[in-house]
Amino acid sequence: MSENRNEVDINQLTFEQIKKVREYLKKLIENGGSDLHVKSNGVIRARINGTIVPFSGSILSYDDAMPLAKEILRGRYAEFVENKEIDFVYQFDERNRFRVNIFFQTDGPSFVFRVIPMKIPTIDEMKYPEAVRMFTRESRGLVLVTGTTGSGKSTTLAAMVHEINLVDKKHIITIEDPIEFVHKDRGCIINQRSLGQDTLSFDRALRAALREDPDIILVGEMRDRETIELALHAADTGHLVFSTLHTIDAKETINRIIAMFPYEEQNRIRLSLAGVLKGIISQRLIPTIENKRVAAMEILVKTPMIEKLILENRDIEIREAIEKGRDHYKSQSFDQHIFDIYNTGVITRERAKEYATSASDLELKINGFNSGKAADAAKKAETADKTDKNGFVEEDVFDLK
Repeated sequence: MSENRNEVDINQLTFEQIKKVREYLKKLIENGGSDLHVKSNGVIRARINGTIVPFSGSILSYDDAMPLAKEILRGRYAEFVENKEIDFVYQFDERNRFRVNIFFQTDGPSFVFRVIPMKIPTIDEMKYPEAVRMFTRESRGLVLVTGTTGSGKSTTLAAMVHEINLVDKKHIITIEDPIEFVHKDRGCIINQRSLGQDTLSFDRALRAALREDPDIILVGEMRDRETIELALHAADTGHLVFSTLHTIDAKETINRIIAMFPYEEQNRIRLSLAGVLKGIISQRLIPTIENKRVAAMEILVKTPMIEKLILENRDIEIREAIEKGRDHYKSQSFDQHIFDIYNTGVITRERAKEYATSASDLELKINGFNSGKAADAAKKAETADKTDKNGFVEEDVFDLK
């Protein structure tokens, strides 16, 4: 394709397709959905409470999808055609924004719109475990938030940055792809940089950040070896570094970071990681009884034992160490937190087992808890039967005699 062919003449656009899509985005917001999927030669679908549901019965044709791409991208359409995918933020109205990814697939372009809440959530509003707030008080080191796509990593990071902004006076630099939550300077100076618009790459921006007098650096994702190495270096030189990885738990996170490097370098990276790591928050969003979602968190807090396990390549023992450190260090495994959530009545037993690391172990815990409650209830009932009208228990009366 020639460059001229990829240029968009705004005067020739009707904006009919984006008008239709905006109606679906409005419907998504009204239904509390998280994502809208618009696919060439497919029906429009949405993700509501974690489940994909159809939003229309009509097919979006290729001939409609291409104008839609031009209408929403305008001057960036040529960039999309050249790179075959593109990320950006779409401002729907004053209260709603979307993170958008457009990519080519077999039938033409597909669009994914993800809701970005305008209001930055707080740690208290999200009812996060206290260890999350504890990590915001660190002055240096590496804190990772991990989980699958759509598990709420960005929300957790935003809440942590917001907490620091409210209570501290620091210089925070974020490197994101794209910027989702927009932070206003309060106690802190916050410079947010968007990949593609404000910088060319994570590692380039991270290297530059070290010369920009930061106290805290947020790296949207540690995607490659160079970014990981720079993040470890930044944490080692007195900065607090937040970042994310697409890993399911703390053990896999540690393994993934080390496995990114050649075998001959892995001992060096293991040593560096053991030294700078402060904590890992891993997340799973569980559907609730009220058709919402609640975050279950595994939280690793670096302790002398955790550091020893990382150094000695005993990663398989990490989950047990996390569970043992709950009372003293505020760490917790997924199953411990899921058990707590289940006990509040927010999720069903089936959901608890579905999202648990070990469904059989959690089942035993639940059965033990329920049998304990049943025993307490039976004892209370037995006591009530033996109580006379004056409020004395028969055994008590006997003892008084």
